[in-house]
Amino acid sequence: MTPFTEKVIEIIKSIPAGKVMTYGQIAGVAGSPRAARQVVRILHSMSKKHRLPWHRVINAKGEIALQDDESFNEQRMNLEMEGVLIGLHGKIDLTKYQWHP
Repeated sequence: MTPFTEKVIEIIKSIPAGKVMTYGQIAGVAGSPRAARQVVRILHSMSKKHRLPWHRVINAKGEIALQDDESFNEQRMNLEMEGVLIGLHGKIDLTKYQWHP
């Protein structure tokens, strides 16, 4: 596992309940600000193995990025259970819910 991947996993695990981070923000904190797509890949391939709170990661617009209805609704439900208010089309107020480690 690369040091970047290890750092991304560590950052995602540290996002507290009721807070979110963006893919790009995680990439930046991990030391590679242009690697948002790598964060997506890491989440997709390692969430189950490392028990990552994948639902706390959203896109830079403050939206749930998942396209299929089942995954979108699962992420929405998980965030709402943690107290995150979600507007139309999965929009989340980053000024209120974004976590800055």
